Parts: sequence; structure tokens; C-alpha cells
Amino acid sequence: MIDVAAADEVAAGATMRIEVDNFEICIARDSDGTIHAVDDLCTHGEVSLAEGEVEGCAIECWLHGSQFDLTSGKPLSPPAFEPIAVYDCKEIAGRILIDPSTVLN
Repeated sequence: MIDVAAADEVAAGATMRIEVDNFEICIARDSDGTIHAVDDLCTHGEVSLAEGEVEGCAIECWLHGSQFDLTSGKPLSPPAFEPIAVYDCKEIAGRILIDPSTVLN
């Protein structure tokens, strides 16, 4: 696991884009306060998901409106049909830790 940020840097409904081992990753906190780590690029438009909005447990791409489930990576609405990768992510002692080598979906 790699320490990537302080937990308080990502509020509920917020995102943060990071780069770890040449992976662009979007850290997002859902409306319940759970932290998630997913591929930063939308599978439809190849734009940053960290620039989109978090609604519930989904993130919406700002360009064409595709939404992805933050837990499974599955697209919830078109035009995206391919899922995004979901990475192992934990919040421990006020820090956000991720493992970019462990894809959960």
C-alpha cells in the first residue's frame, strides 16, 4: 500500500487526481464518507473523472455524462459501456493508502 494523501484532503462528494507508478488515479469520497480509488480516465471520452461530480456512490464524467459505480467500476449510464478499474484503497490513521497493483474488479 502506498500513502497518497491525508484523509481530510478529500471531503464527502469530492475528488483528487493523483499519479502513482505511472497510473493516473482518481480518489473519490462518496456521500457516505467511504473513500474509493478508480482509474482517472473515462472509458468513453478519455477525460479526467476527477474533474467530474460524485453523486451517492457514483462518479460522473463531466464531458458526456457517463456515470460509474465507485465500488464496482461498472458504467451506470451511456455513452460509456466499458468499466473503469477499481483499486484497493484504505483509510488508516488519517491517511489514504492505495495499492495500484491490486485491481478489485
